[in-house]
Amino acid sequence: MTLPIDRARELLAARRIAVAGVSRDEKDFSRYLFRELVARGYDVVPVNPALAEVDGRLAFASLADVEPPVEAAIVVTPRSATEAVVADALRAGIRRIWLHRGAGAGSATPGALALCRASGVEPVHDLCPFMVLTGASFPHRFHGFFRRHLGHEHAPSPA
Repeated sequence: MTLPIDRARELLAARRIAVAGVSRDEKDFSRYLFRELVARGYDVVPVNPALAEVDGRLAFASLADVEPPVEAAIVVTPRSATEAVVADALRAGIRRIWLHRGAGAGSATPGALALCRASGVEPVHDLCPFMVLTGASFPHRFHGFFRRHLGHEHAPSPA
């Protein structure tokens, strides 16, 4: 069985990654994540049907619309939108999916997890990308260390 941290590292090994649900609010966590991935050299594709562009990059309404296709998707949508975004990712052939988990409940829902597993995809969930990215700020590194060493990376997502 692949550990969540290992799946997270595999996803971050992709060079072309979509951030699905990137916010219109420039101060939102999703925008911070988007900018950090760009700064680290990833080819980051913003996905939000309400945006035409993000920080000068063409935004797409859905993952299925992205051309050329992405290798992976980080989903930072509200829980109410996650299942539709996961279904879209699977239709687009995306096999590396991260359902973001931050301070709140995160994007993972039982339905989204079931869609992934029914398609043979084991998504990353219950982790924030900053827990895995090298050189992240101290609070993120500490939180990631705490989860890895105390066994919390194996805990299921709350429903």
